[in-house]
Amino acid sequence: MAKTATKGTKKVTAKPAARPAAKAAAKATTAAKGAAKAMAKAALKAMAKAAPRAKPAKKAGVKLSMLRPSVNNMTVRVFTRAAGLDHSETDAWGLTRTPEFLARNPAHLTPMIEDKGLPRGVLWESCAIMQYLANKHGLDKFYPKAPAKRAMVDSAMFYLVGTLYPYVARATYPALGFPQYAGEVGHSDAHPEKKSEAQKAAAAAIAEPLEVFHSFFRDGKPFIGGANPSIADIRLAATLEFLAVIDYALPKWAKDYMAAIEKKLGKAYAEPAGDVRGYIAHVKSQAAA
Repeated sequence: MAKTATKGTKKVTAKPAARPAAKAAAKATTAAKGAAKAMAKAALKAMAKAAPRAKPAKKAGVKLSMLRPSVNNMTVRVFTRAAGLDHSETDAWGLTRTPEFLARNPAHLTPMIEDKGLPRGVLWESCAIMQYLANKHGLDKFYPKAPAKRAMVDSAMFYLVGTLYPYVARATYPALGFPQYAGEVGHSDAHPEKKSEAQKAAAAAIAEPLEVFHSFFRDGKPFIGGANPSIADIRLAATLEFLAVIDYALPKWAKDYMAAIEKKLGKAYAEPAGDVRGYIAHVKSQAAA
């Protein structure tokens, strides 16, 4: 009886019980691998964000040769700073008549820029330099593209160069110690009294063209350029800086105008202007000694 009972009894195997456990372990392993991959991916992303990106190489900037005491040079120095242009400055004091300088610039004038885009590699004359750089870099804020607005800026600059600046030069250059233009009284062997008379006459003549800038070119606007200073405004403000050497009595509007430009342009104006003002202060102190 016992044998019969034994034969009829089936053996119980552990396989069915082990299968669910194995499946669970496999799932856990897969989940762990997925989590590890996700963590690794997240870590790589975090590292990529944290790593500093390589900055693109800067293009060669404009090279500017200049003279610090000059308002013509100050004009371009202000403009390049205000426009945020990459540039370097070289003080050309005592170098403009050297063979090396004359080979590039037979006019021996500053400011002078060197730029690869120029047919001869160099360009002088402050107004032409600002026009070129504004055109090249699309600086409409300083030199508008609209023909009518641009014409007014051009007219103001040419009127300054052709009419106002010659008066300013004749009135201030003797006091600044700058050489006078050939053919004028200041450059001649005329008696000192004659030279003094010519200097005073030039100073007296400044008032008329100066008023033209106020009543015509500005015409109630903060600047010739409107709400923002244009290249004509930069040129005018720099020119007026020289008048301090003869203690010229600027009208209130002109004083306010110059202060507004300096406030608007900040250090871009103040730093180059500081060199001109420093030179004028030195000249006046020498004259008083």
